[in-house]
Amino acid sequence: MSQSQLLQGKVVVITGAGGEIGRAAALLFADEGARLVVSDLDAAAAAATAQLAANAGAEVIAVATDIGNHSSVDELMEATVKKFGRLDCAFNNAGINLATDDGTNMEAFEKSMTVNAVGTMYCQTAEVSLMLKTGGGAIVNNASVMGLVGSTRQPGYAASKHAVIGLTKTGALRWASQGIRVNAVCPGAVRTAMTEGAMGRSPELRARLMSMSPTGRLAEVDEIAQAALWLCSDRASFINGVALAVDGGFTAG
Repeated sequence: MSQSQLLQGKVVVITGAGGEIGRAAALLFADEGARLVVSDLDAAAAAATAQLAANAGAEVIAVATDIGNHSSVDELMEATVKKFGRLDCAFNNAGINLATDDGTNMEAFEKSMTVNAVGTMYCQTAEVSLMLKTGGGAIVNNASVMGLVGSTRQPGYAASKHAVIGLTKTGALRWASQGIRVNAVCPGAVRTAMTEGAMGRSPELRARLMSMSPTGRLAEVDEIAQAALWLCSDRASFINGVALAVDGGFTAG
């Protein structure tokens, strides 16, 4: 355990916690003293993350959640209140990145918008309703560098992530006076098992992803989790409405 825990005793919801970034965040937040509600569309993946966090000493529950379904998000909040009685922080990490989102597939475009944009709106609004009851909190939305720049390949993903940043800034303005901060992390290319597999099959993709950062490497999942942790913590107490690029300098050029 850390000597000075950044989230000691705070109740934190993490969506998309079955994936590699979400799992890294759950374990990092657990190490920093958080009490966790880990959710994912994949119930088994959420349960696996919860078990790892519990093994690390965290008080944690797992909840299967479809963030694109308003009722499912409400059930996530109800489970949080039933277990912990409050909500202090949220990392809205869940989202999709569809290979079929190529500008011609309207179904893929609409699904990207529904999950990434509408789903984040559902989560953010529901989380705020709980935080307002206990004097405030901190929300971090997982956007993308594709929410900061355009994309010639995935219009639905880029549009939805621009929307996430818009929701972040709007929430920051709307609830700042009530003690709620809303920020976003905007990862560049991140090294995951899926990314590594895709790069292994496509040298062209490997070259393109590696070129996305002046550092010449991909981000590690823990580097994204660390940024989310800081934004959730009181060390970022005057940071509000920021879309923080975690991209090795990609958006600097």
